Amino acid sequence: MPGDQPIIQIKNISKYFDDFQALKNVSLDVGLGERVVVCGPSGSGKSTLIRCINRLEAHEAGEIIVDGVTLTDSREALDKIRGNVGMVFQQFNLFPHLTVLDNLTLGPKRVLRLSQAEAEVRAMKYLERVQIPDQAQKYPRQLSGGQQQRVAIARSLCMEPRILLFDEPTSALDPEMIAEVLEVMTELASTGMTMVVVTHEMGFARKVADKMVFMDKGEIVETGSPEQFFTAPTSQRCRTFLDQILNH
Repeated sequence: MPGDQPIIQIKNISKYFDDFQALKNVSLDVGLGERVVVCGPSGSGKSTLIRCINRLEAHEAGEIIVDGVTLTDSREALDKIRGNVGMVFQQFNLFPHLTVLDNLTLGPKRVLRLSQAEAEVRAMKYLERVQIPDQAQKYPRQLSGGQQQRVAIARSLCMEPRILLFDEPTSALDPEMIAEVLEVMTELASTGMTMVVVTHEMGFARKVADKMVFMDKGEIVETGSPEQFFTAPTSQRCRTFLDQILNH
């Protein structure tokens, strides 16, 4: 069952950018197979939090344990954790000079030492999964934003991680493309993938999340089930945020 076994443990972490404290003593457990949605106003620390999970940002205090490995600057620890953690960003970060297929096979060949043939089989499997196998030979510039984000999701899946992090994956998309990316993410969630998603898409959150996390000013203000979060939030800050975002 989701939540029985924490695969991510975040214990009292703090993060500074010069004099600004972006994260203040933040603690959060994510269970194996759990889908956690992190929301909150701009600048609340959401993206910084998930970027700390795979050391894209280094925390200054506290502890992060991912799948039994404590996150440190050690190359061995980083490689272990990054091998288990995929990340999908706001911007798609695809290599423009490579085809979709080449973008997807690069990681498995270089990091996992798969052969070209093995990497291509895996890439096509995940392009099928995100419903764009016909785009394999195209270049990123030939795709819509929604298609590029689906390629970015497939690229993460090609590394077969145990955990997927999403940092506002629909925020750079036109409104008509948001639905197609959320549909892929919803399908992924149904497979039992552990997911931590930073998003303002509250319809998706309500449908998919096992746990909601509300952040403000570098702190976790509230956590709860979607039912409790959306119908009876306990903090005024959370109520104000939901009122603004749901009635926008």
